[in-house]
Amino acid sequence: MTTTPPKPHARLEKWIWILIYGGLFLLILGIATGRANEALGWSMATPGVLLAAAGVVLIYVRSRLKP
Repeated sequence: MTTTPPKPHARLEKWIWILIYGGLFLLILGIATGRANEALGWSMATPGVLLAAAGVVLIYVRSRLKP
């Protein structure tokens, strides 16, 4: 018997990984772009870090939710 998480938890888990992977991807693009244009690189990397951090915070929120 497999147990699937309730729908709100599944949706939250989807957003967690979207934010983490999307943020890290944006961070890497910002670092790579920063070699050619420093201002543009920082303006891409900073939101990437914030998105990844939001995903990590959502992991904590998910751990505190009741099943």
